[in-house]
Amino acid sequence: MIATATATPALVDVLTASKQASRSLATLTANRKNAALEAIAAELEIGGDRVLAANALDLANGRENGLSAGLLDRLRLDDARLAALTAAVRDIIALPDPVGVVVRGSTLPNGVRLSQVRVPFGVVGAIYEARPNVTIDIAALALKSGNAAVLRGGSAAENTNRGLVALIQQALESVGLPASAVQTIDEFGRAGATELMGARGLVDVLIPRGSADLIQTVVRESTVPVIETGAGVVHIVLDATADESMAVDIVHNAKVQRPSVCNAVETVLVHRDAAARLLPPVLTALRASGVVVRGDERARAIDAALEVATEEDFATEHMALELSIAVVDDLDAAFEHIRRFSTQHTESIITADMANAERFLAEVDSAVVMVNASTRFSDGGEFGFGAEVGISTQKLHARGPMGLPELTSTKWIVRGAGQVRD
Repeated sequence: MIATATATPALVDVLTASKQASRSLATLTANRKNAALEAIAAELEIGGDRVLAANALDLANGRENGLSAGLLDRLRLDDARLAALTAAVRDIIALPDPVGVVVRGSTLPNGVRLSQVRVPFGVVGAIYEARPNVTIDIAALALKSGNAAVLRGGSAAENTNRGLVALIQQALESVGLPASAVQTIDEFGRAGATELMGARGLVDVLIPRGSADLIQTVVRESTVPVIETGAGVVHIVLDATADESMAVDIVHNAKVQRPSVCNAVETVLVHRDAAARLLPPVLTALRASGVVVRGDERARAIDAALEVATEEDFATEHMALELSIAVVDDLDAAFEHIRRFSTQHTESIITADMANAERFLAEVDSAVVMVNASTRFSDGGEFGFGAEVGISTQKLHARGPMGLPELTSTKWIVRGAGQVRD
């Protein structure tokens, strides 16, 4: 529980209301939860102009405060992105309700019946930066999985998040559910985020999304259990047998299609036997799209126009049109580079050698590993989850894109007929 000596009474009231709301959400039928989600989708369509106006104010403030291009892109909403969020809510409606699903079960020799079933966590807290889409994604996934949500969306998106939460609460009340099922604590500022991390007993799980600094701060300081999402120092390996056209298309898509997100590629590792063949066309495509490319000594021997890549470059999630390239002797060298610099988010190999592909899938220890595909597919929406809570880079409970099942725990149900233990 939050320490009474340091807690803000108003924040305790918010979290207490969330806890109470979570108890009623846990028993809702799938139909009632879906009705709430449809009401949210309808409110987004009706109130979209107000949300975009609030977002325009946040964007103006962000530019004035020197927010990076990557964060401004994450912050920005437009008609297309708002429509995509609305569609994501309706996609979640179409997904099976995870609550009550039997994970496993058995009957003991004495006739006692056991079943392990999925249940909501209760109250899911989220701390994130400049990402108003997360407000909708987490709220919708939390509601469908029977959880209340407490959101700390950061000052950069405060106006947008306030507008989105107001729409969500209006939708909830329209179908007879408590508005406290989804709440924002942005008004409490950074102190509110700190208290949220200490709200063990009122908040059941906490999910950080944002920079590596934010995530590690939450992991380090929270007394509430944390599902750790990760920054994306993402790699693509161009193997000796990689097809040139495929290599060009996949690397370009993985970097350029949306560079500000965590599944965008940051480092390309090229097998030495393919470097002279693959680097020129790959670099031509990247430069045509304005990508700043840095290379190690061996890459610069092929293209002297490359800027020098440092160890810091290889360890950085740029969230921008920047990319680092290294030439490696073989797969073992590529694996060693990935082990050293990867955040264990997503890695891909481009190869025509299926033995190497299987080695890559087996030996690379990241949440998502791919063969001959863009890392931009590492996403809950693309995986068919409707949306995602985040991409977990930890190994406990959830790993990779997190959807509805990852917002549930389990409990054991035991049914007997008077049996006693011998």
